[in-house]
Amino acid sequence: MATVVGFIDIGTNSVRLLVVSIEPNGAYSTVTQQKEVVRLGENSFADKRLQPAAMDRAVLVCLHFAELSRQHGAADIVTVATSATRDARNKAEFVERVRKEAGLDIRVISGKEEARLIYRGAVHNLELEGRQAVFIDIGGGSTEVTVGDRHQHLFMDSLSLGAIRLTGTFAETIDFTSSVTPAEYKQLRQFVRYAASHTVQQALAYRIDAAFGTSGTILTLAVIARRTGPETGTAEGSLTVADLKRVAALLCSVTLAERQNIPGLNPDRADIIIAGAAILHTLMRDLGVREIQALPESGLREGLLVDYLERAGLETAGSGLSVRERSVIQLGRACRFDEAHSHNVARLAELLFDSAGDTGLHQLGPRERELLRYAALLHDIGTFLSYSNHHRHSYYLIRNADLLGFDQEDTALVAAIALFHRKGPPNARQPEFAALDTTSRTIVRTLSALLRLAESLDRSHSGTVTDARLLVVPDGHLVLDITADSDAQLEIWGLENRGKAVEKAFGRRIEVRLTQPVASKGAGLLRRLPVVGGK
Repeated sequence: MATVVGFIDIGTNSVRLLVVSIEPNGAYSTVTQQKEVVRLGENSFADKRLQPAAMDRAVLVCLHFAELSRQHGAADIVTVATSATRDARNKAEFVERVRKEAGLDIRVISGKEEARLIYRGAVHNLELEGRQAVFIDIGGGSTEVTVGDRHQHLFMDSLSLGAIRLTGTFAETIDFTSSVTPAEYKQLRQFVRYAASHTVQQALAYRIDAAFGTSGTILTLAVIARRTGPETGTAEGSLTVADLKRVAALLCSVTLAERQNIPGLNPDRADIIIAGAAILHTLMRDLGVREIQALPESGLREGLLVDYLERAGLETAGSGLSVRERSVIQLGRACRFDEAHSHNVARLAELLFDSAGDTGLHQLGPRERELLRYAALLHDIGTFLSYSNHHRHSYYLIRNADLLGFDQEDTALVAAIALFHRKGPPNARQPEFAALDTTSRTIVRTLSALLRLAESLDRSHSGTVTDARLLVVPDGHLVLDITADSDAQLEIWGLENRGKAVEKAFGRRIEVRLTQPVASKGAGLLRRLPVVGGK
């Protein structure tokens, strides 16, 4: 039976909807596509605050799209927000409004995650035939640049350059309602060149055989070029640098009112299209790209669909690891983590999570289990900087790593779980914990306690403990039942210092029971050794 899923992209300029019907074999068909211009990022970049009227427009459209998705039978609605939301100081207010009024849980994604998803959406149905390509997406608040082949990205970056953002930056010096002089257009391009110089330099380290544009801005510029220029034989959707230069000159030569009547230009884009042209013009010149192909049905929404199929096991990822786990492992290796220890702690943490759930100690699900695994894999990466306070270094590295496949909330949770795996348990006086909402605090309190136990169970980094379970005995207290294949005294000592945090998280006294071979006559038999931890 087919499953209907909705995908909503809350961008800086527009909110977009894609609803698809997915068959059990992974085949899918589009049910509907919608787009509404809401200008969520309007006047927001100067003080980094979403304006009330802009939020009202976006919430209303999200409500409409959510209702439309449900009318089509959507069992799940995946919703992400990009540049305007992630940069806003009041993003929590907007996210909560959408949750309450539209019934949607928003994932606020990083710029690099946005770039990855756009690349996935673009390359999914593209035949590159051994070529490497640069993919450019010009949004309202950011521009994503990715270099990759058919199977994987080689480089990606997100620039704080977008058609709305750049227009707002120059609003006091350039009157976009009037014609724009060549000197003013040059000023825009110089600003872009400076802002993008590091990204361009890194991208040029890779071979670029072709270029593809995945945004409405680039598609619009290609359509204008085709409708206003001479017949040159250029393929539909293609845009050469020479065509772009001509289109930019046309756009700059007229007023806003006249611009709105240019063939191929949606009047809603007329005030920001010159800034978009300046961004694309500069990037194509500096990257040495002579022609770019606009892809009309490829972008973030399509990337969300491909990602959804992959997570559901309906799309081959190209390796045995998910995007998220591959990103986590890459960060760990970059920080020279003890890989064997980290994987063992993750294994033990999952055993504790599962057994604690079976006994009713928590009601957390697969998402939280996965986040616990990633926190366990990364809990010690801070030792790369210094062992002293390495849990705090781990927190900083995770929060600032732009982990692919993660939204901002998941990244914050993984970082906080890793932070509280040692020293004092989480409390509201700690800013990293206080910044979380009530639900997230419960998750962090529970998972960090489990990570503390798991880390202690491999304190010697030797893999001595082979099994660990949390049980609730008839009198109501907890028993940590562990099995070791050799001397585990170092692990037992470590557990004695972890009791209080676990008891606080679960509100129960804890006792440790150890099963291990007897190193004496009758070796190979098992015996129980009670060890009390905590109160």
